[in-house]
Amino acid sequence: MNITFNELRKIKDTLPDGSIHRIAKELDLNVETVWNYFGGYGHPDGAPMGVHLEAGPDGGVVALDDTRILELANQIMQEQHVSA
Repeated sequence: MNITFNELRKIKDTLPDGSIHRIAKELDLNVETVWNYFGGYGHPDGAPMGVHLEAGPDGGVVALDDTRILELANQIMQEQHVSA
């Protein structure tokens, strides 16, 4: 799946507090891996998740090999929207 870097960061920024930890727990990943997935590449303890960057407009294109984190993030945003 392809998404722009800015779209991926917007999703992360839209998530309610605690979502990164929830995603990590539900997918049995460490928190740094989830941070790295959303573009926080300064977390050396994070495992690679098949995120590939290509320079371009809107922050460039991010090719995601594994969309589980993104899918759970979208589910969390839907839950937040429904309860609002």
